[in-house]
Amino acid sequence: MPKVLIVEDDDSMATALNDGFQYEGYEVVLVRDGAEGLRMSQKAKPDLMILDVMLPKMNGLDVCREIRKAGNPVPIIMLTARSQEIDKVLGLKLGADDYVTKPFGFLELMARVEAVLRRASGRAAQVESYQFGDVTADFEKGEIRKKGELLEFSQREIRLLQYLIDNRGKVVAREKLLDSVWDYDSAPVTRTVDMHIAKLRKKIEESPAEPRYIVTVHGMGYKFTG
Repeated sequence: MPKVLIVEDDDSMATALNDGFQYEGYEVVLVRDGAEGLRMSQKAKPDLMILDVMLPKMNGLDVCREIRKAGNPVPIIMLTARSQEIDKVLGLKLGADDYVTKPFGFLELMARVEAVLRRASGRAAQVESYQFGDVTADFEKGEIRKKGELLEFSQREIRLLQYLIDNRGKVVAREKLLDSVWDYDSAPVTRTVDMHIAKLRKKIEESPAEPRYIVTVHGMGYKFTG
């Protein structure tokens, strides 16, 4: 039975989430403030965390930051209000796996949950470190170095590079990258993938216009050849 840690201070939302996850067969740990959520993220050892942004004692963004700083890889889905667009961006940069905007349907949330858990189930097979050319990637530490110099990478860029390396030699479609790295089951903005690939190339390729490691397979997707 998977265990979900729900950190939500709104009574009606907390009750709905608690009942919904229990109905779906989850063991539920429910707490009402950010400080307790951070503590239980270690103590309860959940398989998944549903984390509201607006919380007493410690907001959800700070909780997410501290969890990732501690090296805890628990999948995190953040709950945000429509007016908190900037919090969605910050949450993803801080290491959240996905977000859902309130109000939302429980079926929508469960679809996101299943996508996040699918990816998490494959993490054991991920490479922890990899070297190609003059680039060294330490995914366990979240550090990418080129010629010994530490490069500035976002969490999303690190996950994208790691996924490509995990599937090196294989052509990976943009839609598959959206599903596996962004948790999008559909492909509303495949241009997002192209933009992130371009950023990766600028950082790791000697000639981004003529990439050696992250190559485009026209009409199909991208392939890592290092």
